[in-house]
Amino acid sequence: MADQPRRPRTLNDARTEAEAAFKRTTAKVAEAPPQTWSNMKVANGYFHIAGMTGSGPKGEHPGDDMYIQAKSIFQKFKDLLEAAGGKMNDIMSITVYVTNLDENTEVWRARREFFSGDFPCSTLIEVKRVGSPKASPPLKVEINATGLIGAAG
Repeated sequence: MADQPRRPRTLNDARTEAEAAFKRTTAKVAEAPPQTWSNMKVANGYFHIAGMTGSGPKGEHPGDDMYIQAKSIFQKFKDLLEAAGGKMNDIMSITVYVTNLDENTEVWRARREFFSGDFPCSTLIEVKRVGSPKASPPLKVEINATGLIGAAG
């Protein structure tokens, strides 16, 4: 029996293959709704993690405690990085958005549980609101991250 002729690759095939190599997911972190954003993208080892809140995988509210919310976010980062072959200390920079600057030490307390050695560069910004406007009580912190897989050694 002769081999079937191979179907020519289309631009859509190439996009699908590139996206699979580019986007990283894990069952431990809820995927964003289709055609909105990606939780994590990796290219040539460089990664970007979208702004995350402390909401659970099914959208459950983490409670009104900034420390618990930040801890949940850092756990999501860890799960995404491990799925991509990285680790927390590969994160080079984070941007932290909080609704109350007076509670920022709660974010740093949670951060110390996930990082060691040289901590990532960090920017702290106070904002009016983070996450879903439907969250009740309102969420207090959102964090995004960038880095290079393997940077931690």
